[in-house]
Amino acid sequence: MNISKYLATKQLNVSARGEKFAFPDRLYIALYNSDPTWNDTGQEVSGGGYVRQVLTFAEPAQITVQEFHPITGVLMNNIQKMSIKSAADVAFDVATANWGPVTHFGLRDAATGGNLYYFGTLETPRSILNNDIFKFLTGQVEIRLN
Repeated sequence: MNISKYLATKQLNVSARGEKFAFPDRLYIALYNSDPTWNDTGQEVSGGGYVRQVLTFAEPAQITVQEFHPITGVLMNNIQKMSIKSAADVAFDVATANWGPVTHFGLRDAATGGNLYYFGTLETPRSILNNDIFKFLTGQVEIRLN
């Protein structure tokens, strides 16, 4: 998952410049028909019964992962990261119209409008048709920090 420009700027200002920032009490998961991008310019799903859903997280945990080095491409083992995963299933309301191809998701600080915090690409993009339900399973949404 990627961090947005908005949140990256806030984190740097808080940690390096001592600025105050009130983090939200909750995050909402949003679905997109296009990449939200670092600048929050993607096309969010709209209409047809679509509403952002509240996302709850389990406690953060240290994990060990394998990653490819971004420059050399060499596989690196035993990389330590902090991770937080969704604590429950998140089901969107039944679509009352076609939502089109859902390709991305974002975590935002408000039920409508607000700011994008994190965003990512769905592993399996899916077209949501009338009467479909889109669902994230417990642990499927994960934020990792180095």
